[in-house]
Amino acid sequence: MTTKPAVVTRFAPSPTGHLHVGGARSALFCWAYARKHGGHFTLRIEDTDQARSSDESARGIMEDLAWLGIDWDEGPEFVHEGKKIGGDPQGVGPFFQARRVALYNKYLMQLIEQGRAYPAFESSEELEAKRKAAVAAKQTYRYDRASYHAYPTPEARLARMKEADAKGETYPIRFYAPAEEVVVQDEVLGDVKYAAGEMDDFVIRKADGFPTYHFAVVVDDETMGVTHVMRAQEHLNNTPRHVALQKALGFRTPVYAHMPLICNMDASKMSKRDKAKVARKTLKEAMAKDKALSAAGVGAAIGVATKELEDFIAAENDSLVTAQKLGAYFKIALPEIEVCDFRENGYLPGAINNFLALLGWNPGMKLADGKDLEKFDTKFLAEHFAIDRIGKTSAKFDRVKLLSFNGDAINGMSDEEFARVWREFCSHAEPRLVERVPEGQRWLWLAKAIKPRAKTLRDGIKPAGLFMMGDDAVEFDAGAVEKNLKAEGGKGMEMLREVLVRLQGLAEWTPGAIHGALELMAKERGLVNDKGAVNVGPVAAPVRVAVSGSGVTPPLGETLAALGREGVMKRVERCLAVNG
Repeated sequence: MTTKPAVVTRFAPSPTGHLHVGGARSALFCWAYARKHGGHFTLRIEDTDQARSSDESARGIMEDLAWLGIDWDEGPEFVHEGKKIGGDPQGVGPFFQARRVALYNKYLMQLIEQGRAYPAFESSEELEAKRKAAVAAKQTYRYDRASYHAYPTPEARLARMKEADAKGETYPIRFYAPAEEVVVQDEVLGDVKYAAGEMDDFVIRKADGFPTYHFAVVVDDETMGVTHVMRAQEHLNNTPRHVALQKALGFRTPVYAHMPLICNMDASKMSKRDKAKVARKTLKEAMAKDKALSAAGVGAAIGVATKELEDFIAAENDSLVTAQKLGAYFKIALPEIEVCDFRENGYLPGAINNFLALLGWNPGMKLADGKDLEKFDTKFLAEHFAIDRIGKTSAKFDRVKLLSFNGDAINGMSDEEFARVWREFCSHAEPRLVERVPEGQRWLWLAKAIKPRAKTLRDGIKPAGLFMMGDDAVEFDAGAVEKNLKAEGGKGMEMLREVLVRLQGLAEWTPGAIHGALELMAKERGLVNDKGAVNVGPVAAPVRVAVSGSGVTPPLGETLAALGREGVMKRVERCLAVNG
């Protein structure tokens, strides 16, 4: 076992779906604080909700964190790009809560024996009747401690539990809440006070035998040596319960810092439900416009049961699966909410981390021109992160700003680095492009042509669409053919025939040589403006149509070089034959 670190932070997601960018921000801040103080960053998987948790989600969360470069010192072992992350150097694992039930039970028994927790044997029907009675009396329902009073001593409760266990009877366990003020000392918000009697006897172990979030998190933070808990403000109302449990168990209280929420630009909470909202709005507008569209018809087309889709339309469910199927059906982009969304759409991890770091925190530094410092990497963040620079108000997720950050990050890459990263992205996002253009010089030429036009890695795929066509399968746009080839008595066709001859005679096939040949041809034809600059456009336009079918391509020298001599010749010859 290694020396216990002075600072231990943790990120503890529930594996019920993909990693939300808000969770990524929390993990990033916890990681940065640990790195700043030479401590440990721990990853813990809170999977006690057996109905919703999955190993697939847990792995996806770890993959997203590793892709962002947020590596954990303690936690599940994971291999990313050949690098091992995680482990148990302090001997505090396992790091999946479902595997720690025996430990939770030990502390549950401690509370029961001390009279600070008790089993509750009411049926759900009995509890519901009491709730309804409270509502009818216009009162707030609070559990009345009937089970506590029915078995007035710890011995009696333990005996009743033993009897129930023997019969296979299930029951929850409740915490006996203290009738005293609870003060949460928060490093961001200051002291937050909760009046005596405000806390109810909340459940700390469910009837299925698994601990609730409140109990498991307190036991884990203590036994894993967590010194600082940094999480979103939405957890603030949970914290008094945790402090009360810590006091009852004789645990220390970690330093708490509740970070501002992340909102959309309209101040609404940024949620996975945003995808459902966009998909629902699109479907309802389409159905209003086209009366032939029905829930049954659309449901059959996308593979969703009619009743399920009707409930989705009525906002009675916000199924992400349904939203994604509708997005594909209507060919609309759903808002990126989870880290994997941004990854699939070609954002760079460095740009995402930089942007997330500014959601609720700032380094408090100025540039030479007086503007706030905004562009930095995770190394800078780890060196300068401090809790006292976390804000209190909600942070707005400005997608335009993130896109700008990402575009700047791409622009700041060398051509060689962009070529490598873009090829890796395309190998998953558009493998046809990787198959058509070999790695090496031709791919580098293509990447160089694409890079200035790409704010995301995915942006580069569309302008490279001509590379995914077969040389004998280019479809020619009628308007482009008329304008660039057949107008003025077929002037463009004549130009294209001469271009073919000149390109066939090139000694070397490089962007510079190709551009030089086209420029020389334009100059010889007198295509020069009043300032003496050569106008290559009339020469290049027919070539663009020949190789792409349209009048638009990336820079022609790089495009033709990347296509390869043989491919270009085939496309030009076919264009002349088809349109001649």
